[in-house]
Amino acid sequence: MGKLFGTNGVRGVFGEDFTLDMVHDLTLAMAKYFGRGPILVGRDGRHTSDMVSKVVRSTLNYAGLDTADAGLVPTPCLEYCVKHLKYAGGVMVTASHNPPEYNGLKPVASDGVEVSRHDEHIIEENYFNSTNRRSGPKFGTDIPEDRTISTYVSGILNHLDTDAIRQKNYTVVLDMGNGAQAVTAPLLCKSLNCNIIPIHDTVHGDFPGRGSEPTPENLQDLSYTVKRNNADIGVAFDGDGDRSIICDENGSILTGDRSALFLLDYILQRQPNSTVVTCLNSAHAVETLAEQYDSNVIRTKVGSVEVSRRMVDVGALVGFEENGGFMFGAHNQVRDGLMTLSLALSALASSNNTISANISKLPLSFTTKEKVHCTPEESAQILEKLHNMHPEADRTDGIKIILKPDTWIMVRPSGTEPLVRIYAEAPSSTELSSIISKYIHVIKS
Repeated sequence: MGKLFGTNGVRGVFGEDFTLDMVHDLTLAMAKYFGRGPILVGRDGRHTSDMVSKVVRSTLNYAGLDTADAGLVPTPCLEYCVKHLKYAGGVMVTASHNPPEYNGLKPVASDGVEVSRHDEHIIEENYFNSTNRRSGPKFGTDIPEDRTISTYVSGILNHLDTDAIRQKNYTVVLDMGNGAQAVTAPLLCKSLNCNIIPIHDTVHGDFPGRGSEPTPENLQDLSYTVKRNNADIGVAFDGDGDRSIICDENGSILTGDRSALFLLDYILQRQPNSTVVTCLNSAHAVETLAEQYDSNVIRTKVGSVEVSRRMVDVGALVGFEENGGFMFGAHNQVRDGLMTLSLALSALASSNNTISANISKLPLSFTTKEKVHCTPEESAQILEKLHNMHPEADRTDGIKIILKPDTWIMVRPSGTEPLVRIYAEAPSSTELSSIISKYIHVIKS
């Protein structure tokens, strides 16, 4: 059997390996998996997303399932509303942070969380076994759903000390990256009495402002705008709004690991003896912090599906990925860029201090990540070479090489693009640079 799902959903280049015929057949496979409706369908701002959404909804209707059109919404908005508006499931049309020529589908279970790896396999079996035929006694209907944005924003506000944040009158730079959070983030910040400075705030399928993936290299506008306006915080969202990268008041861009530690310190102070779920490629400093609050850390394979579903299984309060994906279980066990910003504002209001001052108190570690473009065949050769060099390494997900207790490097093929990603952590920036240089040389050779 072939494989459709990558690290997060099904994605491909539209018109090549992601066609409307494929969307139709995959949606029929999802319809058989869901079994009943109504199904909530949302989309990001890509040029092809509206068209794909129409195909998804009409195909579900053909299969006998009722649907509701959420329109243009961030992925975490759709996920939250599936659960709280009592839908039988959801489908998000998005390719997340991938370049504009990509698109994809992400199925959501009735609990508002991405379907499990097991359920992905069921959908793939439905797709490849060609058993996708209309099974409903009648055609389904499609109606608009206009409650999603207000439901989502209200749900986030319920977890905040809104009065404390409003009194601070924070200045917030919102780098929407021409993505889907442009329809929700300003509404939430205005309700918190924040002075908003928006950049790249027009939804556009080409992501012309700085691309769909927020990386330190393309967030110069955010950094400059924060410093020029003496802002308290800046945030950059990815294309579908489920990830966010934080910028401190000095214009310094935080890694996903550092921002996660900042939020964890705030959350675990209030709720110690909790469980944190994170991936194998996250900084080991999280264990150091969790111990301070009598909390435990569970590691998973890389991917938001792995983290989210483990959170559901163990009832974890918090989950995160090193790429800026943060999950607050009390809200929903999915990564949510706007919930992340809201927690950061809560942490600031509680501490009466700046982000950089809060960060300076956290366990120190240096992390980085790189990527090398290559074919799947070359990826396999790379992993085999590294395994020959380090036969004792952990091969749970790619390969993770522990060099010292506080020093490691991990290499794994991307689940969304033709490349390998390299992650590393070390106690100093000098040692980190040395490790990365050595292993990139090995990989490129």
